Amino acid sequence: MSKDADLLKDALERFEKTAEHDEHNRKAWEDDVDFSLLENQWPEQVRRSRELEGRPCLTVNRLVSMGRQVVNDARRNKPGIRVMPVDSNADPETAEVLNGLIRNIEQASNAEVAYDTALEHAVFGGFGYFRINTRYTSDDTFDQDIVIERVPNPLAVYPDCYATGADSADWNYCFVTDQMKKSAFKKAYPGAEEVDWDGEAWKGVGAPWMDGEYVQIAEYWVREKVKRTILLLSDGSVVPAQEYEANRPAFDMMGVNVEGERQVDSHRVRQHVMSGAEVLDTVEWAGRYIPIIPVYGAEVNFKGKRHLRSLIRGAKDAQRMFNYWRTTSTELVALAPKAPFIGRTGAFETDAAKWATANVQSHAFIEFDGPEAPQRQPFSGVPAGALQEALNASDDIKSVIGMYDASLGARSNETSGKAIIARQMEADNATFHFMDNLSRAIRHAGRVLIDLIPQVYSVPRVIRVLGEDGESQMKLVNEETTEREEDPMTGEVREITRIYDLTAGRYDLTVSAGPSFASLRQEAASQMIELIRAYPDAAPIIGDLLVKNLDWPGAQEIAERMEKAMAGRVMSEAEGQAPDAQAQQAVQQYATALREMQARYQALEADKSLEAQKLEIQAYEAETKRISAMNRETRLPAGLYTDG
Repeated sequence: MSKDADLLKDALERFEKTAEHDEHNRKAWEDDVDFSLLENQWPEQVRRSRELEGRPCLTVNRLVSMGRQVVNDARRNKPGIRVMPVDSNADPETAEVLNGLIRNIEQASNAEVAYDTALEHAVFGGFGYFRINTRYTSDDTFDQDIVIERVPNPLAVYPDCYATGADSADWNYCFVTDQMKKSAFKKAYPGAEEVDWDGEAWKGVGAPWMDGEYVQIAEYWVREKVKRTILLLSDGSVVPAQEYEANRPAFDMMGVNVEGERQVDSHRVRQHVMSGAEVLDTVEWAGRYIPIIPVYGAEVNFKGKRHLRSLIRGAKDAQRMFNYWRTTSTELVALAPKAPFIGRTGAFETDAAKWATANVQSHAFIEFDGPEAPQRQPFSGVPAGALQEALNASDDIKSVIGMYDASLGARSNETSGKAIIARQMEADNATFHFMDNLSRAIRHAGRVLIDLIPQVYSVPRVIRVLGEDGESQMKLVNEETTEREEDPMTGEVREITRIYDLTAGRYDLTVSAGPSFASLRQEAASQMIELIRAYPDAAPIIGDLLVKNLDWPGAQEIAERMEKAMAGRVMSEAEGQAPDAQAQQAVQQYATALREMQARYQALEADKSLEAQKLEIQAYEAETKRISAMNRETRLPAGLYTDG
């Protein structure tokens, strides 16, 4: 109890200092998000004054669309983690399994939602977070899986105020506050006092609805330096001393001895769950990093304090001016029909009630006194000055953020494609630091995953891995397994013994951003077709790869048949024989398919949306010509080839 009391005291003191140190970023985040996403863009005093006078307060929000440009560009160009072996104990094939496992973790836990949410918070507020966690695979097993989760409220996170790393890898502590219903709190922590943790994330506007029903708790993550012993064994491997002692009989049976020993610095991470009165739970974390990953906006270190700036912060004044001048011009035009009537004294005595409401009601007739009818002041025209100031404010918004008409999809004075692309690249360069900061964050997330995977996936088990194309496979890890592989040239099936040991070796990683695999596949198919047009001799070499990249039903099956036909041709040439019946049948199938595709295209030629069908026909035509050339070389009997 004394140890818990000391831990709670230290945590409360550290939390208070962290909250004070980071208060300027938190206040700026609230103001930016409230201004841009919630569109509270008029000062409250000005709004109240205008509403009392019955004057409008228009908000024409130009900032959201600009922020969405950055966020949606990141959605189209997803950063991807790539694992690479870096020492003699690491295996390239195991690295591919790790790549597939990480892709599966991202897909199964909807990691893209976590990434997108964190980036959106950084773009509109200055910072955001996502986190890595572990969950049991099912209710009837002790196996765990790693998950990537979003942090919907970044103000609930209080990071290490002494850290200076761009990716939080050097965090030594972190707080994450949360709200629990009192009924759930009592069930999870029976006998615990319902005392709130003292945090600001859930206070203020919008929080009173929680009063009386919720208890605020905090996760207190602590990373501490520890010493551990590693051993050099006679077989050249390096293992922790604890692992060697736990498996000593097995090492003795293999005749493996200890040849060296040394102390190394490492880290231990613990998660303490606390209320304002006590430590509720303590968990030993398997990894060496605090698994809360920040995504920062623009970073400025001024007088020892880190200031995190959003994309829209510098454009807020320009947005306020735009709202004011658009409101002013609208107000002037709207009031033009309400110009007062002017007449001599006594001219409005007859039908005085109608004259008093002439600007707001329609009357069939209004009588007047005197020889001359009252006159309304003429409309002075559209307020050009106010409209020009609105245009100036709009240009100010674009110049401050660095996004111009071409990058926002509007027509501009650029006429050539190169000029438009150059203008779009200017906008990309002006905002690229947000995308790059997301890549840094995902790189650190990959570092956390590589550190965590050997601990979570440490026993023999079957896991699912995903390829770059999304195709899934089941792999047995940490145990010797036999796999069957087919030689693509000979068709011979071989059995290969492998072991994918996720606990051995060291791995590094890279992070790259680019189009999705589907976009890359379409681009590859287009470029292959252009290559075959320019160099027809390439068709026999890349025909099967071209079909694999075309988005057809059955494209994979067609590619496999083409690959086998090519393999049969190579074997026949090597043996001095004519191609077998399977290759001849492939020729007939391609010729028939080509005729069908041509007929289909001619029937729908008027439709301008047939670019995909054109590509299909061109691909079939190129492949048919390739097989024709193959068969002519081997003297196929007449009648087996049809020239489309």
